[in-house]
Amino acid sequence: MAASSLISTTFHFSSPLFPPRPSPIRKLTVLSLHKLPTPSSSNLKTHKRSVFPYCPPCLNKLLLTTTKNNPFSFALDSLLILCTSLALALSLFVTDVDSASAFVVTPQKKLQTDELATVRLFQENTPSVVYITNLAAKQDAFTLDVFEVPQGSGSGFVWDIQGNIVTNYHVIRGASDLRVTLADQSTFDAKVVGFDQDKDVAVLHVDAPKDKLRPIPIGVSADLLVGQKVFAIGNPFGLDHTLTTGVISGLRREISSAATGRPIQDVIQTDAAINPGNSGGPLLDSSGSLIGINTAIYSPSGASSGVGFSIPVDTVNGIVDQLVKFGKVTRPILGIKFAPDQSVEQLGVSGVLVLDAPANGPAGKAGLLPTKRDSYGRLILGDIITSVNGKKVTNGSDLYRILDQCNVGDKVIVEVLRGDQKEKIPVILETKADES
Repeated sequence: MAASSLISTTFHFSSPLFPPRPSPIRKLTVLSLHKLPTPSSSNLKTHKRSVFPYCPPCLNKLLLTTTKNNPFSFALDSLLILCTSLALALSLFVTDVDSASAFVVTPQKKLQTDELATVRLFQENTPSVVYITNLAAKQDAFTLDVFEVPQGSGSGFVWDIQGNIVTNYHVIRGASDLRVTLADQSTFDAKVVGFDQDKDVAVLHVDAPKDKLRPIPIGVSADLLVGQKVFAIGNPFGLDHTLTTGVISGLRREISSAATGRPIQDVIQTDAAINPGNSGGPLLDSSGSLIGINTAIYSPSGASSGVGFSIPVDTVNGIVDQLVKFGKVTRPILGIKFAPDQSVEQLGVSGVLVLDAPANGPAGKAGLLPTKRDSYGRLILGDIITSVNGKKVTNGSDLYRILDQCNVGDKVIVEVLRGDQKEKIPVILETKADES
């Protein structure tokens, strides 16, 4: 098929010199084998077209001039034309396809301006997106051999040329080993630098050559607007480097961390398709700058339903800096365990019911009372936190939101409902026991 199309193209390319007439080579052969009468000077002018009907005008003129000067060279000229035609026909079949393809001109596709911008954004940012494989160690029940099997996959992106990779914590949770595949399909073993379960952020490190690492441009999420165009790059369902587009559907949303249930504030809502495998991938603005990490979707079926959520880059920035420097995130706590919000609502009160306050924790040192039972097994409610630093607390999310604005070592005033009395108790915030 390819040969026939090339041949056809070449024939059309040479048709202006040889007009299409039936069996031109056969006609030229007859002219060269039969002895034709020598044209006289009287009828030479009238037979210019009939003697050489298949020659181009420039060659016809040359032959007529030669014939007029030397009548015996006519047969030789006819033979020359025959040989030239045969050589041209033979060259069509022996010409290399690559040479013949130079005659085929493929028209360039015309893309719109917004399409060109999208293509350019994908090409420039794809090298920064990586594919993360979560491996788990399994033991054979019969041979007791230990082997690794993939238990999940996700996305991530290059943070810096030192080899730090940012992704979601739930992408790497429960992994015995991790592997990172770069855009050029080179694979490297990854080590966990640190993670923040409360905000679902993790940092990995790979020992890859610096020329293979292309950090993603970091943007700002504080000035985002609803309706702004966004782009998500990731590996949904294991299909590496997939681009989806959409707009920002909402701002300042709140979702809960899958690991700890702690709320994540100021989350970006988008209708760009985010599916399993997109987790940890970047959400970009129209300039190609990072504005969030794709982390969750709202969907009864588990597939994209047009409601996806991304952790804003302003939140991620501070977390990653702490993880890279210290390997952990230092976040203040009250040191309490509290009851589910539904249980407090059933009591007809508003606030956070303290279930436990260890004596070595900040709340226990300050004197907050936990829930307990008396010697008869009757339940005695503990303190109910109603405000912190004058800010009203109606549920656990409110408490977390207030603590996120504080630092370790800060002194806060906790107002509690103890029985029928309200009391204000100063508490000095501390870090988690496993982080000290």
